[in-house]
Amino acid sequence: MKRKTTIRQKLATLARATLLGLVLAFSLPPTAAFADSLREVAERVARQHDAKVVSARVVERNGQKFYVIRILTRDGVVRTITVPARD
Repeated sequence: MKRKTTIRQKLATLARATLLGLVLAFSLPPTAAFADSLREVAERVARQHDAKVVSARVVERNGQKFYVIRILTRDGVVRTITVPARD
C-alpha cells in the first residue's frame, strides 16, 4: 500500500533543498560564484550554437569588459558573438 505524502512533508523537503542550495551558493568565493572565465563562456556559446570556437578574446570598451567569441557553425558560417563579462 502506497503512503500519501502530506503537505507538511512536501514543505519540509522543499525547505531542506532550499537550505542546501543557499549553503552551497554562499560557500563559494564571490569570484567563482559570479565571474565566468573566457574558456567557460566560449564553451557555453559553442554548445548553444552547436558550433566550434574559432577564436575567443576579452575586449574592453568604455571601461566595460566583453568576451568576443568567433564560432564556425555546421553550415560553414563564421559568426561573432559578443557576451558582456560579469565581474
